[in-house]
Amino acid sequence: MNAFVTELKNKFAALDPAQISADQPHSRFGHDVLKPAAVLVPLVDHSTNEQINYNVLLTRRASHLKHHAGQISFPGGRFEQHDLHLQQTALRETHEEIGIPHSDVEIIGTLPQHETITGYMITPFVGWLKADYSLTVDAGEVAEVFEVPLSFICDPQNQRIETRQFEGREVNFYVIEYNDYWIWGATARILVEFAKIYNSLDQF
Repeated sequence: MNAFVTELKNKFAALDPAQISADQPHSRFGHDVLKPAAVLVPLVDHSTNEQINYNVLLTRRASHLKHHAGQISFPGGRFEQHDLHLQQTALRETHEEIGIPHSDVEIIGTLPQHETITGYMITPFVGWLKADYSLTVDAGEVAEVFEVPLSFICDPQNQRIETRQFEGREVNFYVIEYNDYWIWGATARILVEFAKIYNSLDQF
């Protein structure tokens, strides 16, 4: 295990996935019920002897989906009754959507939960992938898989806040633009939370 992963693990106050509360907290968007969901935040090491290069893997959702069509997201989805806990949800959905098996993911820690406008409460699990990972993409759910350098995502100059109207009130949300990708909403919020941890590490 490299020093980066070791220090990340030490920084995370990781919760036992089986003990993550199923209670539904107050909704910031006014939903009566928040449906539990989980995503994987996959980190990839492309470093060489000459240069350190850590990326985060993201997906672009298929354009025909009912919720969040065409948006940038992490692999993941809603909790199913056969899932033992939310970490299993994140790993199962990752395998179903992009074909990465559980055995190729090392869970490093858990980030704070985030609510979506569509009524989900997402628990993000940060996972470590080897650079030689292979994909089997479910085209019915995922249009594209791509990577973004962590150094870009974690630079505060690349994180901005925008305001939109939602059901008669103003809602603030983060936006991260990378090339032609517009990352926003819960995905951007999760990345900003991760950036706080990343930027507190020793230089890698």
